[in-house]
Amino acid sequence: MTMLGWTRRAACLDLDPELFFPISVEGPGHSQVERAKQVCGGCPVREPCLEYALETSQAYGVWGGTDPAQRRAMSPQTQPAAGRRH
Repeated sequence: MTMLGWTRRAACLDLDPELFFPISVEGPGHSQVERAKQVCGGCPVREPCLEYALETSQAYGVWGGTDPAQRRAMSPQTQPAAGRRH
């Protein structure tokens, strides 16, 4: 598969991209994020999508069923180094 060849099989391919990039994750934006995550829930390429978002530090939008806060929590840069003392 090509670098982003997986995108051709994405459940979101024919949907409005704005669904996945809400203005806010609060208020009306919260329900938009939840709708986007539902689309991702049944997507056959959810894992490569999430991997892409993590590898490229996507700071906005829903990718692989995750919002930006969830991806920040998964990012190796946000994890404390083993054995580090403060």
